[in-house]
Amino acid sequence: MKTAHDLVAQAKTSIQEVSLEAAEQAIRDADLLLDVREADEFAAGHLPGAILMPRGLLEFCLSSTPAMESRDLKVVLYCKTSGRAALAARAMQEMGYLNVQSIAGGFDAWAGAGKPVAKPEQPSFD
Repeated sequence: MKTAHDLVAQAKTSIQEVSLEAAEQAIRDADLLLDVREADEFAAGHLPGAILMPRGLLEFCLSSTPAMESRDLKVVLYCKTSGRAALAARAMQEMGYLNVQSIAGGFDAWAGAGKPVAKPEQPSFD
């Protein structure tokens, strides 16, 4: 029986993972930057310009969003450490997307390197 770790390792053999050093250029070149973490993780901080599309809803969101139906879209994905993003990238490849990349190390590596992080402003009721 395969474990989650086994599935991630297998996915990483068939996807394109971009290094942290190359991630900023990959994001600039992309049509879409997807955060596949959960809503609470996204709210705590995310890469500037990212769109939240949790891993558990990815295929459904892609299938029901006309702006994302082109299989030629250049997409960069990330999650906390890169496991969910690898699985998401593999799923997108299986759906026919041709230009999908995952950021190695994910959000933790990005934030740990001191790269920009966006945090939604909380309303003030003062």
